[in-house]
Amino acid sequence: MKFVYTLLILLCALFIWSAINPKEYFTWFLEVLPAILGILVLIFTFKKFRFTNLLYLLIFFHCAILIIGGHYTYAEVPLFDWLREVFNQSRNNYDKLGHFAQGFVPAMIARELLIRKKVLTKMSWLSFIVVSIALAISAAYELIEWAVSVSTGEGGDSFLGTQGYVWDTQSDMLYATIGAIAALFTLSKIHNKQLSKCKK
Repeated sequence: MKFVYTLLILLCALFIWSAINPKEYFTWFLEVLPAILGILVLIFTFKKFRFTNLLYLLIFFHCAILIIGGHYTYAEVPLFDWLREVFNQSRNNYDKLGHFAQGFVPAMIARELLIRKKVLTKMSWLSFIVVSIALAISAAYELIEWAVSVSTGEGGDSFLGTQGYVWDTQSDMLYATIGAIAALFTLSKIHNKQLSKCKK
């Protein structure tokens, strides 16, 4: 409990910092909205369903990525501007970190829900279904980005964040897929240990 409350307090502090003089308030709102909605869902369902501490930590980092990106806009996060200069990259790639997390974290959320809710009769399908869910979420988010950009014009361009890269949408989904696969390869054993100790 203390662990979860600590993460929530840290996230609130980060959110307050992010809301103070962001680059563009409209873009900030669009970027942090998924984090706000996600946190509200977790708060309202906390008594009925508690995730493992591993999941809460991953969700914290994912929300932090969204909140930081909202403050600067994804195309202008200072650390990734520096990395662009150091590694002679053509663009600020903070959005790729965001989309990697967009696959990594939802994959682990899907994994925990599928296991604990006993959705599958054959666990051999677990990894395939988890990656498919993560990719579906990524594709749905790309559709949302497209719809916002089309409906708001220049106001939504910072949210779309292609930075002139014609294959941005496809590469975003690729990074999410890689993130989902990486999560399963690196965290499944640790996740299973925590799952064995929590209530079904």
